Amino acid sequence: MIARDMQGGAPPPVFTLEAVNALLPRLRSLMAQQMGRRSEIEQRLERLAKLLGALPDSIQVDDGDPPPVRNLKQDLVEHVRRYQSGWGELEDMGAVLKDPRTGLVDFYGQVDGERVWLCWKYGEDAVTHYHGLHEGFSGRKAIEPAMRSRHLN
Repeated sequence: MIARDMQGGAPPPVFTLEAVNALLPRLRSLMAQQMGRRSEIEQRLERLAKLLGALPDSIQVDDGDPPPVRNLKQDLVEHVRRYQSGWGELEDMGAVLKDPRTGLVDFYGQVDGERVWLCWKYGEDAVTHYHGLHEGFSGRKAIEPAMRSRHLN
């Protein structure tokens, strides 16, 4: 599943289609959790903006913050910390987060000897698309049944 990178550093994981699809139950759960955390952060930011009359430049607790603002900022800091650590878990799986709002994730794969992104978006049942390393979501190509045997050839 692993291939060496050209610069001799830590090798990026290169996945087969089957290996990525096997990760999807865990990935779906993590993505749902992360999207929920993002929503909670956004709701708290809205409350903070209402309390202060505008969204502050920072959620750092200031000495002059009244108790309700101080408590909300502390709560926000903890929610942001959990949100950021959740993305670390995704990276530990070998995924590369492309868009946290839509749940777009790529994994390194290989088709016909060429490195590609195996592309998955939250809500999809399986990885069914790929694209070149320098292409984005709009460049996705369907993985045809005949192509499945050519992954990691």
